[in-house]
Amino acid sequence: MCAKNTKLKLLTFRNMASIFTRIINGEIPCYKIAEDDNYFAFLDINPLAKGHTLVVPKIEEDYIFDLSDETLAGMMVFAKKVAARIKEVTACKRVAVVVLGMEVPHAHIHLIPMNSEADVDFKKAKLELTKEEFLEITSRLQIVE
Repeated sequence: MCAKNTKLKLLTFRNMASIFTRIINGEIPCYKIAEDDNYFAFLDINPLAKGHTLVVPKIEEDYIFDLSDETLAGMMVFAKKVAARIKEVTACKRVAVVVLGMEVPHAHIHLIPMNSEADVDFKKAKLELTKEEFLEITSRLQIVE
């Protein structure tokens, strides 16, 4: 009996929209940086650095390498525009591109302003920014087309 209930819960969870899909759909608020017909970029709410941004395809796919070649390539071109803006605004040396994604079943990449490799250590404490700080960063990074 327990095994059946567990299986039903897993199936129900997998049929639910991911948190990123809910953000894209406007059901959950975010600090949006950029959007087009196929992709969405928004600030990570647990950032490693000011300007740490997530880029996601609007199509909900769990694993980044299960995306079609066209979708994956388009996502990287979209991320390139966002990264250029992050580099310009934060005056960092580079913008790291990191693929993790075990915690949210929706393909995504992290764009993280960096001046050294130590800036991209996910084990270090995350920044605790105020709403005002997030809004200020958003206003500086936002790409309006």
